[in-house]
Amino acid sequence: MAKKEHKGRTGVVYSTNDEFNYSYEEVPEMETLPADKQKLKVILDSKGRAGKTVSVVTGFVGTTADLEDLGKKLKNKLGVGGSVKDGEVLIQGDFKARIVSLLTEMGYKVK
Repeated sequence: MAKKEHKGRTGVVYSTNDEFNYSYEEVPEMETLPADKQKLKVILDSKGRAGKTVSVVTGFVGTTADLEDLGKKLKNKLGVGGSVKDGEVLIQGDFKARIVSLLTEMGYKVK
């Protein structure tokens, strides 16, 4: 059975008022901070990944398009696979030192 889409409506299910308008929650996307203002963190993680090690870049403040662009640059420079999920860049393998050096070359502050 297919799930019914709620069209983003919150709170009121039905109203008899002819002048009632549904309110939609819109979360404004944050503007991307310049690279020198960003404080990124690079960690290694293997939980929930069948023992495979993944380098995770967290702490990016900005639009999802800019985060995907950063992820694409890192994957291309490292020559490995990865993805961008939940505001994090996931790079396959243990590339923590190389990611830190690449990000500092790009002008980011990295831990």
